[in-house]
Amino acid sequence: MLRRSRRTLQFVAASTLMVTAATACNAAAKSDASDSASGSSGKSFTLVTPDAVGQNEFLKLAVTGVKAAAKTHNGTEKVYESTDTASQQQNVQAAVDASPNVIVLVGFEFADIVAQQAKAHPKQQFLMIDACTTKTFTNVTCAVFREHEGVYLAGAEAGLLSKSGKVGAVDVLDTPQFRRYSDPFAAGAKKVAAKTSASTRFVGGQSPFDDSARAKEQANSLLSKGTDQIMAAAAAGNYGVFEAAKAKGAFAYGVDVNQCVSSPGTVVDNVIKKTDVAVEKGVEQVLAGKTGTSVSYGLKEGGISLTGLEAGVDSSKCVIAQHKDVLTKVKALRDQIVSGELKVDDPAAS
Repeated sequence: MLRRSRRTLQFVAASTLMVTAATACNAAAKSDASDSASGSSGKSFTLVTPDAVGQNEFLKLAVTGVKAAAKTHNGTEKVYESTDTASQQQNVQAAVDASPNVIVLVGFEFADIVAQQAKAHPKQQFLMIDACTTKTFTNVTCAVFREHEGVYLAGAEAGLLSKSGKVGAVDVLDTPQFRRYSDPFAAGAKKVAAKTSASTRFVGGQSPFDDSARAKEQANSLLSKGTDQIMAAAAAGNYGVFEAAKAKGAFAYGVDVNQCVSSPGTVVDNVIKKTDVAVEKGVEQVLAGKTGTSVSYGLKEGGISLTGLEAGVDSSKCVIAQHKDVLTKVKALRDQIVSGELKVDDPAAS
């Protein structure tokens, strides 16, 4: 659930103009050409994002998912792009006022807003992606991810590639939810290399999601002790981890989308979340009347994967593309998890 990390994946220069455009269109909503199906007798879907989509691959996949849902149901879709807390609230209100069949929202930023709107508008169906409301509502359906399964596979890659036999993770906070990005990494490494030692450092501080300097400092702490493979789960701080690893000739692993492009030669692979899959399947669930529940998506459902296990890995700029032998072993582990033969412990499980 390292949701804030998706913000760091935007190319700032490319997205600045789009942020400006989105601001001008908030409340009235920025709806793209996806409105072309208007006038059809199909279903209507509205997607509200916490940030401008721009070059943000995590959010672009959500757009792809809602477009696919509209096409499947011969319907229409609108995309409301937010830029801050105020526009998030305005866009959700605009979406509710339009009364589409399903309002899709991505991110924890919408939890409180959706809870208020769901109570006030019990006939409106909401689909939350990568988050959920604290209280259960019959008109709020949630799609979350089993990140720990992908992290386990990344850990296996690290165990197979480590020269020092030491792997580690830089995590945001020392909580069960965030340990989904560190504990399974260690477990995966030890699965394939039993003598591997693992350590975790936490960013903490006043801005744990946005402190690249502290994340880099924690990464250097691991590197100074011989760690040569680091799981970067520090949200915006991931770039600090990548910088530290690159300077020492070590390797790192990204999250949510392909972060190899930001540091080619240093980032080995990424634990990716397929928001398009969660949106499409979630919409079908809502339309089928199976609402008010929370469904998790992992390796079996195709909601979690590694860049290295996807088509296009050869052009991904990920180091793992150079290690086909490692990928063969990781694919075997993936298949064992999907079949149920291998169970990955979830640090966040109650």
